[in-house]
Amino acid sequence: MAQKVIMRWQAHSRFGWGILGMNLFERWAPDPHIQPLMGAPIMPRDLAGMDALRYSTMQPAVAASNQFIERVAAGKTDLRDSSVIAIDPFGNAFQPAADRIGTAGVRNVARCIFEDTHLGSAASLSKYDSLLCASEWNARMLRAVSDIPVTLIHEGIDHSSFFPGPRSGILDPECFYVFSGGKIEFRKAQDLVLLAFREFAARHDDAVLVTAWNTLWPQWSAGFQVNLPAPLRLDSNNSLDLRRWASENGIPAHQFIDLPIVPNQQMPAILREMDCALQVSRSEACTNLPAKEAMACGVPVIVANNTGMRDLIDGDNCFALNSQDRVTGKPNVGTEGWGESRVEEIVAALEKLYTDTQLRKRIGARGAEWILEKRRTWRDHAADLKGHLLTLV
Repeated sequence: MAQKVIMRWQAHSRFGWGILGMNLFERWAPDPHIQPLMGAPIMPRDLAGMDALRYSTMQPAVAASNQFIERVAAGKTDLRDSSVIAIDPFGNAFQPAADRIGTAGVRNVARCIFEDTHLGSAASLSKYDSLLCASEWNARMLRAVSDIPVTLIHEGIDHSSFFPGPRSGILDPECFYVFSGGKIEFRKAQDLVLLAFREFAARHDDAVLVTAWNTLWPQWSAGFQVNLPAPLRLDSNNSLDLRRWASENGIPAHQFIDLPIVPNQQMPAILREMDCALQVSRSEACTNLPAKEAMACGVPVIVANNTGMRDLIDGDNCFALNSQDRVTGKPNVGTEGWGESRVEEIVAALEKLYTDTQLRKRIGARGAEWILEKRRTWRDHAADLKGHLLTLV
């Protein structure tokens, strides 16, 4: 009989926890040894962008999961009595990252993903059998505050979609395209991206910044400014007015492309059009999924050498920003170990990649090879997590 595993969060194609759940669910659905269940109903809109074949083959498992969680929510099914392993999500200060439905499982796993180094009490984790995390940085902090065994399993990419390939030709081949992705917030450091690109773009009129910064929760990003002259505002539709924001901070309209919210499965076609990617987060609990996906597509990535992103940096597989200054300016948030990249070093990295086509090719090719060599795929993640969970029962 397959071992039931419930991941008590939502599977979705447009945000981090959801992408993790979607990929684990997809890879476990045909597995005879494990039955994936989600902590929220899986609706067609949650899997937006998924191809028809994958969608169709997943439907029996989706229906079973939805029926199961309905019984759990109604109090008709007990997780322990049903021998279900439960994985619960935790964020900063070890607070639950999603509403918890149902009782404790036969075994219980806490997946802890946090950037705030003011950890507080780990008492909320005391009843768990195992702790999961996704970076060496988080693993060290967890082991310092808890005696519960910690297992590190790096997040991955879907190698059947994210891989090097030809460009479509839809964009001007004479331009230099710089990609940056991620929800706009202090730790993602979009202010540094705009400051550096403004300086770079002033030297190169053919440079274009392509951003995937839109989010399902625009209200959380409104007002973001940090080191920039102008804050980010919402437009009349309560969406992020990113074009206006870029313009007010000195980037000409013809050098900025604002992408709408993109389902994860559609990102490879965008990334393969890029000349480089720029991911300069002040902190990452995992390893920065947009950076990893760009690497898998053969795109050279400029990445900040701090926190969880250190697990991505290995020789010439990316362009590391090694000058990391101490981070301040985030009240009531612990920033020990965070890093502030220097604008001049970001600009210098962009210049090197702009002027040296062969360097771009070498770093891009090595990055794509490295992703596979180090097993940074969702298939490997799912296999490793399955193996770990089955040792608990």
